[in-house]
Amino acid sequence: MFKRTTLASTIFMALFSQAIYAADDATDSKAKADEPMETIEVVGIRSSLNKAVNIKRQTVQVVDAIVAEDIGKFPDNNVVEALQRVTGVQTTNRESGEVSGVTIRGLTDVTTTVNGREMFTGVGRTLAVQDIPAALLESVEVFKTRDASQIASGIAGQLNVRTHRPFNFEGAKFALNARGVYQDLADKADPIVSALASNRWDSSIGEVGALLNLSFAQTHYRNENASAGAVVPFRTDNLARMFNYPFGLEHGVDRTPGATLDGVEYYLGRDALNQTDINGKRQRPAVNLSLQWAPTDTSEYVFEAFYNGYRNESSNHMILTYADSNRVATDIQPELFEGTNVIKSRAWGNSGAFTSGDYGEQQTDSYMFALGGKWDLNAETTLKSEIVYQTSKFEREGVAMQANSRMPYVFADFNHDDGVMAWTPYLEEYGEELDLTDPSRWTTSTMFDNAGKDKGDALTLTTDIDFYLDWGIFTKAKAGIRYERRGSETYSRDTNRGNAIPLVDLDPGMLGVNSDFFDGRSDLPRSWVAMSGKALWDNREEFRELWGFGADEEGLRRLTLQRNFEIDQTSMAAYVQSEFDTEVFGKRLDGAIGVRYTYASADMDFYKWNADLAQIDHSTGNNTSAKFLPNLTLRYHLLDDVMMRFAYTETLRRPEFGDLNSFVSLHPDTTNVGYGNANGGNPSLKPTESKNYDFSLEYYFGSGNSVYATYFYRDIQGFVFDSLLRTQFPNPDTGVLEDYILSAKGNTSNGVLKGYEVGAVYFLEDVPQWLDGFGIQASGTFLDSNQDIPVFDDTGVIERYDHRGVFGVSDTSYSGVLIYEKEDFSARLSYVWRDNFLHRYGSGRFAHPRGVYRQPEESLDFQVNYNITDNLVVSFDATNLTNKVFNQYYEKEFLNDTASIYSRTFGLGIRYSM
Repeated sequence: MFKRTTLASTIFMALFSQAIYAADDATDSKAKADEPMETIEVVGIRSSLNKAVNIKRQTVQVVDAIVAEDIGKFPDNNVVEALQRVTGVQTTNRESGEVSGVTIRGLTDVTTTVNGREMFTGVGRTLAVQDIPAALLESVEVFKTRDASQIASGIAGQLNVRTHRPFNFEGAKFALNARGVYQDLADKADPIVSALASNRWDSSIGEVGALLNLSFAQTHYRNENASAGAVVPFRTDNLARMFNYPFGLEHGVDRTPGATLDGVEYYLGRDALNQTDINGKRQRPAVNLSLQWAPTDTSEYVFEAFYNGYRNESSNHMILTYADSNRVATDIQPELFEGTNVIKSRAWGNSGAFTSGDYGEQQTDSYMFALGGKWDLNAETTLKSEIVYQTSKFEREGVAMQANSRMPYVFADFNHDDGVMAWTPYLEEYGEELDLTDPSRWTTSTMFDNAGKDKGDALTLTTDIDFYLDWGIFTKAKAGIRYERRGSETYSRDTNRGNAIPLVDLDPGMLGVNSDFFDGRSDLPRSWVAMSGKALWDNREEFRELWGFGADEEGLRRLTLQRNFEIDQTSMAAYVQSEFDTEVFGKRLDGAIGVRYTYASADMDFYKWNADLAQIDHSTGNNTSAKFLPNLTLRYHLLDDVMMRFAYTETLRRPEFGDLNSFVSLHPDTTNVGYGNANGGNPSLKPTESKNYDFSLEYYFGSGNSVYATYFYRDIQGFVFDSLLRTQFPNPDTGVLEDYILSAKGNTSNGVLKGYEVGAVYFLEDVPQWLDGFGIQASGTFLDSNQDIPVFDDTGVIERYDHRGVFGVSDTSYSGVLIYEKEDFSARLSYVWRDNFLHRYGSGRFAHPRGVYRQPEESLDFQVNYNITDNLVVSFDATNLTNKVFNQYYEKEFLNDTASIYSRTFGLGIRYSM
């Protein structure tokens, strides 16, 4: 990690000295509390939407916002769920009982700031937004364009999270929010509680304010997934699996009847059936402390401390059955999908299978401390400066135990019900069903033991000056500098050993049997026996000894965390920007023009154990980049309530620190697929760069109503993409050369993203009383994307480019919210939907297409609030009411990949404020 003591103390003393000087002058100043102050507290759905509309209208940039309806009351379980109703924002990944993935106009690289300060998690470039409790927030701004004064990173956009401050309130404020949330799959109810206490006082040294906001959220969850294995070719004459087919296929081999490989006719079938039943408990504690001091009318200081934590315990109860045996029932022939050579259902016997009991714990602790000041140097000039220190540590540890068996006879339908597979194990053909919960049929095999630790910290200094101009059309200017030292280091261990012990010889308390898998919604085995992951965790020292992890020096070494990399990055930025205001054709034209210069240099140290020499190999490197990023934003006022905007901006995304690692990480073949996986980084990666064009038309009318449309275009260069290379490495346990599929990173892909978004917020006005209080919030996003995805040969050389949509981009998405609010009652019914999208690229080792897509996703949510008194509110809410199956597939929907079901949630809460 970097040395920061001297720099930090110097800057801190400079700010502190200025604060003391201002305090000495306070006796001659008028208290700031004597001045009129705008109150930003909002109550109710309509008032929060009105404020969000005003933020959009008054900001020069293209921006949307969400504002809390009341203290501690954001409109959803977490921030990401609330964002899914913002125009242009798409969300996904509802596993673990919540929505966690967020994109802006289809792109995932979203920079998150808290009160304008960039935050990160662990060694990542971004913040896990879902880890910020919604109860702590006052508002969230979604910036789709950027000006020169903002951080340049995040080609998708920027989320600025605003927390409460004491000067936001007129006086003392207290609020308490408590909810119980029930997850139906986990069959558990959990607490979400928050409390805020704030006050401000006049004193002999000026006005002071203090605010403390606490939050705690707990969630039990259950995720259930059923996935058919990879698509591989089988001979049509005897259904023996074939291995002599090409590598690196983009669209898979020929799927027409009668197709041949090397002159041999083949079917395409699946090589495995897999089910995972994941149960977990997640906790998120958080604290926000804000202290403000205004010693004079012309100065103000703020100290803030922000903490957010993450705790997760999860266990995976898994079963996998291989489906590539060539022993097939004589009178049951494969059923094919019509017009193809792809097997829909078949029978086989004497194939391998294993269960696995996994358990892991994860913990994140992130802290941010900020001290800043603002000084009005004169009537035209304001100086702001701030020093921020933050640190984040992510730790993880997990164990797993496999147990092997043989399946005497299996019948399977790989796509039985709209992407969900079905299968049944039998003792013999047409015989009695096999009992998968019988421990006498299973024998332990491999135990896995892994852990990791990521640590990151940063020290940031910013100074900005704003001043008014009277120079032609230019009315205001600003300039600033930003300096940051960022340190990142990561450690890991990953080891496994084998040992064969019949499960019946183990203490019964070490075993677990799940129940009611997939909620009975398909013909799948609903329970099976496996090692209890939690019992394995509690007794891991005993099993490490039994499996011989510490039997030799190498085993002991592999149980110790090994450093992977240490990176110190110095970044600097400077900007200048001016606002202007004039008339064109008798109409007001205002906006901003500016340029930001950004520079970063990373000194990198990489480490890897060399088993042959019994030493740690060490390499170094440097990654440097610099860029001028201009911006221009125009806002043309066609009418008092109608305006047009145009923006040209440039943004970038620097490579993830882990992607810069020059060493190769090996994951040997443990499931008998015939190869291991290897991952390597690239210390020469460059930033991904995007040139952005936005044009919008907006109409504001009535009381907080609006209709708007935006066209946008993104030209993106240098996406980081993984090449695939078939090669050999020594097995880290045996030293024997084995086949591996090596994934290496490069700036080898470019893309274009364009489209338009439309939206409206409207509450009925001048209507009969029975309609008064109804409103709608609606939006739609329509995207057209194209990405050049490189196709590599066996040596890693690019053969050609495959043209597909950009990863994670749904061409169409929309949301609609029906709102009713009147007097003490309010309700909201919301529906969001997004089209299918390219989720990831699978391995090129198999005969299936590499592109893995997600089927359309939707969510129906409901919320109702009732004000018992002016200070007391009760609420009920429900999410994921459609309770649909989430599916992934390979290019053609009959080539299903994974089917998943996630919890519905039901929450009952109470809020008190005074």
